[in-house]
Amino acid sequence: MANYTIAAVFSDHMVLQRNKNITIFGTGENGTVIYAELSNSKNKTLSSNKTKIQNGVWELQFEPQVAQENCTLKVNDTTFTDVSIGEVWLAGGQSNMEFELQNCVEGPGALAEKKDPNVRFYYTNKIAWKDEHFYEAEKNTCWQTWESEGKKSWSAVGYFFAKKLAKDLGCTVGLIGCNWGGTSASAWMRKEFLEKDEELRTYLTEQEEALKGKTIEQSLKEYADYQTAFNKWLKDFDELWKKQPGISWAEAERVLGKNPYPGPKTCNNPYRPCGLYDCMLERVLPYTIKGVIWYQGESDDHKPNMYYKLFSNMIDNWRTDWKDNELPFLFVQLTNHRYEQDKDFKHWCFVREAQNKVHSTIKNAWMTVSMDLGKYSDIHPTQKEQLGYRLEGNALANVYGLKKSEDVLSPELDSIFIGSDFIKLSFKNAEKGFELRDDTRELEELKKMEAIQGNTVPEDFTGFEIAGEDKVFYPAEFTFGKKDELNTITLKSKKVTEPKFARYAWYNYGPVTLFGKNGLPVAPFRTSLTDSQSTTEHAEIQQVMTVSN
Repeated sequence: MANYTIAAVFSDHMVLQRNKNITIFGTGENGTVIYAELSNSKNKTLSSNKTKIQNGVWELQFEPQVAQENCTLKVNDTTFTDVSIGEVWLAGGQSNMEFELQNCVEGPGALAEKKDPNVRFYYTNKIAWKDEHFYEAEKNTCWQTWESEGKKSWSAVGYFFAKKLAKDLGCTVGLIGCNWGGTSASAWMRKEFLEKDEELRTYLTEQEEALKGKTIEQSLKEYADYQTAFNKWLKDFDELWKKQPGISWAEAERVLGKNPYPGPKTCNNPYRPCGLYDCMLERVLPYTIKGVIWYQGESDDHKPNMYYKLFSNMIDNWRTDWKDNELPFLFVQLTNHRYEQDKDFKHWCFVREAQNKVHSTIKNAWMTVSMDLGKYSDIHPTQKEQLGYRLEGNALANVYGLKKSEDVLSPELDSIFIGSDFIKLSFKNAEKGFELRDDTRELEELKKMEAIQGNTVPEDFTGFEIAGEDKVFYPAEFTFGKKDELNTITLKSKKVTEPKFARYAWYNYGPVTLFGKNGLPVAPFRTSLTDSQSTTEHAEIQQVMTVSN
């Protein structure tokens, strides 16, 4: 019986990162010698190394290699075949990253393609508690190829990102899926990175308070009871939907009772702070990767003012653990979203703003704007191809240097000039100017949602608003700059004679009409950064944010 193990992320068909030191790791009996060898398709040794197990773990590295196929990795008496050396990205976040290829609009067409897109996928063991079942299930995880039946469950956003990247770089791209619907960024962090800040520590103290006085057995039973109730509710909802197609979430809860999601704060609830770091992310650390694509933030909308601190600390956490202070993060800014029956709490505006701040202040962290890709009254937009391609363009420019950054990033507010009765805005990534697109559909949807709340949308609505010193905002007229000022927009309103502040698309859901000439939507913004979300009020109806298998 072998007295060593190799981490489950190593299997046949794996993709190893090119042009970086390749880390191989596992566990075992102290003193055991580990010898590893990487060979090419002609059985010529590319690199070899050995180490001795200490403190129950082992780790060694191979020197950087160029992209190639059909390699072999040997670790003592274990052999892995059909190993590719190419590009490896981790696809992290919550349900919109988890959203499966088979369920997106473009999925059936993609899955019907016969040609191998040179994409391979490893889904990290998706169990949130380390019991015996956890380790047995992890043994069955493996890298999947386009021939695998499991491809239908790959991340849709991740797949389209990787497919385009593989074509543009001319090498195999491997994705490590490490995501879970409904999760806060705090679930993906080490305890030390939450403890060091008073505000972030609240994620831990809330969990600790809920567990106080409970044994592990009591906690596990509480969550098991919740799962039974949750599954019954979903089954009853399916039956109700068949009888009343299109029934609203609020009406369904009136009939069936409140959906119990996300369940009690137990020791094994997947949404607990640090839980998925321990059970998922740490299980693939420190597998050599090129970077991270990330789509998350929806489940931190109850603490929107803390999201910049939370997300930036999570990035620091991951870079620390990968021992790479410049590890690229490509992330999606939250899209248009609001449930039909909810007020516009504007909490997603604050999360988007925090994401923009990360983009502006954290090195090698680049934002992809998705404001125009939302879906009415649905937290899960089903069109994923374009978003994957936007992320890939972001990578080509900012990670690989193969495109101009201004061609793949959305126009962003750069500076403002306040005149006597106008405000002039200047934008980055808009050197060629702007274009307007019709968005009558989303305008009508906004009017419908506001009517439910007893409000009306102003007839002169443009998406731009300005305010005086009193910060009472009114719709603004806007004009585009000309000649050498194509990247500027001037705002005016007859209702604001001395404007001081401006904002654009400052709503959870509404029309998206303004795009740069590069085809990308202008990033939402406000110029008054001192206003904050004073409460944790957010949507009353919390749709289940997991993705069905």
